[in-house]
Amino acid sequence: MGDTAVHSIGHESRRLSGAIFAALAIVGIFASGCNRGRAASALPTPEVEVATVVQRDVPVFSEWVATLDGYVNAQIRPQVSGYIIKQNYTEGSLVRKGQVLFEIDPRPFVAALDRAKADLAQAQAQLGKSALDVERDKPLAEAMAIAKSQLDNEVQAKLGAQAAVESSKAAVEQAELNLEWTKVTSLVDGIAGIAQVQIGNLVGSASILTSVSQVEPIKAFFPISEREYVLVQKATTAISSKHPIRFFGNSLELILTDGSPYSQKGKILLADRQVDPSTGTIRIIAAFPNPGNVLRPGQYGRVRVETDIKRGALLLPQSAVAQTQGSYQVAVVGSDHKVSMRSVKPGATVGTMWVIDEGLKPGEQVVVEGLQQLKQGTLVTPKPVPLSGEGN
Repeated sequence: MGDTAVHSIGHESRRLSGAIFAALAIVGIFASGCNRGRAASALPTPEVEVATVVQRDVPVFSEWVATLDGYVNAQIRPQVSGYIIKQNYTEGSLVRKGQVLFEIDPRPFVAALDRAKADLAQAQAQLGKSALDVERDKPLAEAMAIAKSQLDNEVQAKLGAQAAVESSKAAVEQAELNLEWTKVTSLVDGIAGIAQVQIGNLVGSASILTSVSQVEPIKAFFPISEREYVLVQKATTAISSKHPIRFFGNSLELILTDGSPYSQKGKILLADRQVDPSTGTIRIIAAFPNPGNVLRPGQYGRVRVETDIKRGALLLPQSAVAQTQGSYQVAVVGSDHKVSMRSVKPGATVGTMWVIDEGLKPGEQVVVEGLQQLKQGTLVTPKPVPLSGEGN
């Protein structure tokens, strides 16, 4: 066979091999595409928990920082000067009105009382003598046995003696009162504070011995802004005819510093007469029952009160709202099970729920967990969950 024939056979062989390789490559690409399609179709759609947007009337609550103080705070001061010789109460304990807290050395006051009584006895003796003089000389003056001027002097001396007796009686009463004041008593029922003096100290009327605070009930002071005051004025008429604040008739809840609610409900007593020009707030005073004296003056907390009712509010769990750079978004699941990312405008909170002012409609389903992993158009399998935490 010649060289030409051999060359033709080699060329045909190479062409056949290339065709076979190309066919195999096409088959491989087709098979690979089929496998990817099967794998893609085998991936399940993610399951997400969704809540239905509900519409109902909800109370709107406002909160303010409050400072607790005694219902009555009495500074215990002595009425007389002297040396403290005894402390009769336990600091921090409950004391009663009239209970003796301190004793001042009574000896100078006992002596003063004895002297006043002696002065009274002397004045009474002088009055007796003057009365005898008048009684004796009156018939003599009528008989003109003595000068009438002598009787007149004796009558005036009797009147002076009577005045001296009254003055001496007042001095005795004052001395008795001073002696009584050597026992310093509590002015109110309440908790007695730490003593500001020690035994042996010289005290006077300017000295503060201790303080007693009546804490059952206990007062709570909190400021509301002038704007809030104006808004509640416009919202509706006052519940209380005496006070122009709409929520005066509503009960208050006290939230303690650890976040727990206080067991007793309070009520508003009064509002201050004016707005503080330096802060733009008006001070509100409330009272809370305090059985067991659990609350003490100086504590801080938050008072919470219903200030309005929002009609037809749309409610959503707070976990369903994502905040990003000042904007709020929710993931709405449509009837085609596709996710639609939507901006909303949240309002007040009600328990763990959020009032949505704009961006949603009643009955729509919103993803409540894991919405950060979702994108616009993501296909999901919604799993409805019941709403919880709708309480106040």
